[in-house]
Amino acid sequence: MGFSLTNIFGKKDTKTKTEDNITAILNDIESEPFGISEHNVLFAGLNELGGYSFFQTVIVGQFHIKTVKGISITLKSESTVMTLKSDTDELESDATSIKGRHITKVDFEIENSDLEQLQNEKTTQIIISDKSQNIVFTRYVALDEEE
Repeated sequence: MGFSLTNIFGKKDTKTKTEDNITAILNDIESEPFGISEHNVLFAGLNELGGYSFFQTVIVGQFHIKTVKGISITLKSESTVMTLKSDTDELESDATSIKGRHITKVDFEIENSDLEQLQNEKTTQIIISDKSQNIVFTRYVALDEEE
């Protein structure tokens, strides 16, 4: 007869907990997300300042970073791959009042020549990378966009 701690304490359903965390983030923030990963939600948009264009992002979730080496974002569509570097090398996530949740704001430089491509292509996958981790987001599609 086998003995298992799972039989005593039950099996931990981490998928439900992860889904609950993502749902909580989506419910707490009124903006439409750009992408969703296993433990994070990505909000993003284009902005211009002083003639320079930026792809502004806010990552909400378990992602936590403190670096002086910057990060990159890779935007993949069916026909193209575009990689952008953060506009500053020094980045640090901010803790929130919710345990285990952080907010990370990062602006990425984008050339004017790449703007049209980004606006015309339907991004399907987004990858945030630093020297120690890659976070893969899938493009968020609202229910009314699927029809």
